Amino acid sequence: MIDESVLLESRTLRTSVLDRTEVLDRVKTLSLLPDGLHVTTAMVATYFGVTVEAVRQLARRHREELAAHGMTVLRGADLRKFESDNVSLSLGSYPEARRSLTVYSRRAVLNIAMLLRDSEVARQVRAYLLDVEQASRAQLDGPALDDRIDQRITHVLGRTVVPMFNALIETSGEHQRQLVAMRDGVWRIERRLRTHHALRRLESRRG
Repeated sequence: MIDESVLLESRTLRTSVLDRTEVLDRVKTLSLLPDGLHVTTAMVATYFGVTVEAVRQLARRHREELAAHGMTVLRGADLRKFESDNVSLSLGSYPEARRSLTVYSRRAVLNIAMLLRDSEVARQVRAYLLDVEQASRAQLDGPALDDRIDQRITHVLGRTVVPMFNALIETSGEHQRQLVAMRDGVWRIERRLRTHHALRRLESRRG
């Protein structure tokens, strides 16, 4: 299995898994701007549970890499057009017009998850990402019937059940702790199934 530290250090490896943006919502719901494509620096900070300044510092250190995968700094006419398309960014609540706005695509947010060390959410995204990548590699030889059943179960858990819990957690009040515990339990079950599947494929190869 790929070690998390390698993912943190290798730009090549990060780039190879950037298409798996669905992992973001499996760990925690990523709220998007009205265009359904982008988030702001503040929204990225909220998702990862870190400060806005922490995101800005990381963006400065890895500007070239993040820009290649969807981080964009909007200015002038591009900024005004973007704000007009995203009502929640209306300047009516600001005393002065902004000169620039940094926005991120889902690929850029996943890229940040693979660079941000001091965030539990980022750590969970990396762990989930590596589990998905390992399971995908184990499937290359063609899964048997039991393997396909396992894959279907993990697919339902990851694509439906976990995102549903994430949405409920964000809108719940007094039952939030119980929902978080249930969500984490489902997440652990899915990870165990993926690990079990990978081990079974390894054993079948040795046989």
